[in-house]
Amino acid sequence: MSACVPTRATQPTDSATPERLHQPHSPPPAPRRRFHLAGADVSASIAVFLIALPLSLGIALATGAPLQAGLVAAAVGGLVAGRFGGSALQVSGPAAGLTVVTADLIHRYGWRTTCAITVLAGLAQLGLGCLRVARTALAVSPAIVHGMLAGIGVTIAVAQLHIVLGGTPQSSVLANLLALPAQVAAGRPAALVVSALTLTLLFLWPRLLGRAGRLLRKVPAALVAVSGATAVAALTGLTLPRVELPSWSSHALAGLPEGPALGLVAAVLTITLVCSVQSLLGAVAVDKLVAARAASPDGAEPTDGKGSAAIGSASPTGSTTATALPASVPSAPRVARSDLDRELLGQGAANIVSGALGGLPIAGVAVRSSANVRAGAVSRNSTMLHGVLVVVAALLMVPILELIPLASLAALVMAVGIQMVSLHHIRTVTRHREVLVYAVTTLGVVFLGVLQGVALGIAVAVATALHRLAHTRITHDEKEGVHHVRVRGQLTFLAVPRLSRALHLVPHGAPAVVELDGSFMDHAAYETLQDWQKTHTAHGGTVEFGGRRPGLRIAEPVIPHADEDADCRCGPWTPWRNHQCDLTSLAPATRGDADRRPTDTVIATSTSTSTETATGPGTHAPTRTRARTTAAESATPESAGAKSADVPPDDTDEGRNRDTDRKETDPPPTAHQLVRGISAFQRNTAPLVRDELERLAREGQRPSQLFLTCADSRLVTSMITSSGPGDLFVVRNVGNLVPLPGEDSGDDSVAAAIEYAVDVLEVRSITVCGHSGCGAMQALLSAEPGEAHTPLKRWLRHGLPSLERMADDGRPWARLAGRAAADAVEQLCLTNVVQQLDHLRAHASVDRALRARALELYGMYFHVGEAQAYLLTEGKVFDHVRPVDVPA
Repeated sequence: MSACVPTRATQPTDSATPERLHQPHSPPPAPRRRFHLAGADVSASIAVFLIALPLSLGIALATGAPLQAGLVAAAVGGLVAGRFGGSALQVSGPAAGLTVVTADLIHRYGWRTTCAITVLAGLAQLGLGCLRVARTALAVSPAIVHGMLAGIGVTIAVAQLHIVLGGTPQSSVLANLLALPAQVAAGRPAALVVSALTLTLLFLWPRLLGRAGRLLRKVPAALVAVSGATAVAALTGLTLPRVELPSWSSHALAGLPEGPALGLVAAVLTITLVCSVQSLLGAVAVDKLVAARAASPDGAEPTDGKGSAAIGSASPTGSTTATALPASVPSAPRVARSDLDRELLGQGAANIVSGALGGLPIAGVAVRSSANVRAGAVSRNSTMLHGVLVVVAALLMVPILELIPLASLAALVMAVGIQMVSLHHIRTVTRHREVLVYAVTTLGVVFLGVLQGVALGIAVAVATALHRLAHTRITHDEKEGVHHVRVRGQLTFLAVPRLSRALHLVPHGAPAVVELDGSFMDHAAYETLQDWQKTHTAHGGTVEFGGRRPGLRIAEPVIPHADEDADCRCGPWTPWRNHQCDLTSLAPATRGDADRRPTDTVIATSTSTSTETATGPGTHAPTRTRARTTAAESATPESAGAKSADVPPDDTDEGRNRDTDRKETDPPPTAHQLVRGISAFQRNTAPLVRDELERLAREGQRPSQLFLTCADSRLVTSMITSSGPGDLFVVRNVGNLVPLPGEDSGDDSVAAAIEYAVDVLEVRSITVCGHSGCGAMQALLSAEPGEAHTPLKRWLRHGLPSLERMADDGRPWARLAGRAAADAVEQLCLTNVVQQLDHLRAHASVDRALRARALELYGMYFHVGEAQAYLLTEGKVFDHVRPVDVPA
């Protein structure tokens, strides 16, 4: 709940009927109505169209295809992929990333066969979409994807440079480089002037300053650059090659593929791979842009620091569904997450139609997609309308399009190619030590081709991974009589011989420290360490394990009877029964075995860290234990990550006597529990959360939610909501009550917290959470008239409206989905949540935020015995929160 706000769903007609799920972060399904075109979609479609028109012509020019093929692909991408794709705001069309592949296919097989290959690639995408392998398609290393795009960008830029200079490009990058000096010497000033003007406008237009500059920047730079260059060329009468659009009656459609079968299969696979990966990465990136736009106060889109939209690769994700049931004012329209399998199906259908109609291959394109998001599009209507505008332009604007100089389009495409070599991506892969994979992929694409370059990149990535897995550095040295064995890297069976040699350099009986600096240890390495440890301690030596990285934890030795009160068996995120950590509960056999093995340790490994501070079952943080273990426990690798187990109490006479002695001399048990808890936090949890808390201390708190719940000790808010430090602003009181404003209660603490959360912290949601077995509700039901007015009784009078609401036959009762309330107490608990939401709306700060659609209210009921959360629907039904696939 820390990162996701619950969403809405329609009211069920029957409490036993499960509610229809819908996309997260989206409004409730509205009643069916006629088609409605939002104004934001219209303006966004115009902005995308003005960018797509020159780019589509330029990409067609770069591939050597008929220029009309670019317009066909742009129109089909908007209409077909926009309608049937899984990403509502991604714009598809002819992509610069496909330029090199398409140009090579046209050169080898001709245009009609290339169209047939596009159709076959679309069919392959349909098959992949039906197999639901979209996530698998994204499992390509980002270094390979960025390297492929960089190689394609270099190829495009070098080829288009010849047209910029007024010449004709060659068939390969090497040939273009060799021919470049002669092209420069030829000197065609007219083409050079038009190209330079295009690039100047393209570079300077987004950087216009002042109020006028902000208005002018709304016109796409690509359109301004091409239009300006065209106007100058027409007014000055420059003689230049220009766009030639033949009659649509002579437009070439797809034909039967002709050529060697193996070559055609490789071509289909190449088009399928490039189109699919680029489209899926683009869909995920668009999701990020939409989420950032929604989170931004002014709706501004984040940029990469240079004024351009930050679209890049992202980790795989799919569409998610959730039952979200608020009781609030509807918020602004939100865009559903992308369904990647559906996106693959939509791209496949678009490629089939585009190839059949004589268009270029289609993929999701970053520039147009970011422009669509930045222009404020709210649905797929913007993408589809942009396709309609392309069709209109292709039919009615032919005389205007034929005025465009080819040099201007070439300069535009060359700039796009240069931008595909991203310095940000290079820095990223360098930081992750994958620059070799990036460089090999880029050079392979440039000099060998896309498919060969990607294959080389995959081979180098696999080799690099194996090298990292197998390359482990193990050293041994002695300092002041203590022998240190250091392991750097992953500890696998391949390193066991060297590990054994280093361990056997430690003399019998000597103190030893083993430092493990890595995140993985396999079974063979674990057993080697355990066997050596047992042997070494049996000969009188001591062993201490340590690890500098937080992802690897070696528990410290436990010495029995030495400051037992300071050693607590409960570590963070371990299972508990009312969090009892009394060391006297150790079984006699375990305690006796621990006496015989004072230096036995448990190796507990984890592969991730967490900033959550909740303790208890169900959290997603790594398990970290510190406990005495028997020989059998320490001999099995399964115990390496096991959580502390529950053991029976010590009922022997010795144990009872030890308890009696402790009670006579020690402070109260609660003091021990407090000290032990703080000690365990400082030792185990603080190192995990220190960086996050340091950041929060530096930046201040910015919670997204106010969580108002009961003071009951069984409600662990951070555990129930899977939240961590800085996520929730929590207010707890007896009965989760919200006094009405103006009440003479003598206590404004709840109202003050609400005002502070809404007006100062600007939380985006408030949740009122009741729970089963609430003592405050029981007290309300059992209260007798005339009882003494204690502070508790005075406070509980704020719950009397809930009693009156439940007794009012004219109001429908709040209920649980699928069953009736168990008793009157549970019914009052449910009714109280609904009533307190009404009290919330009466507060001025909440009312203002609701009317501004800056706040949402949620009702929640937590059944303690079932460990089940229920959310309130608009029909006053508390429905289950079903398990959903929500990214962490």
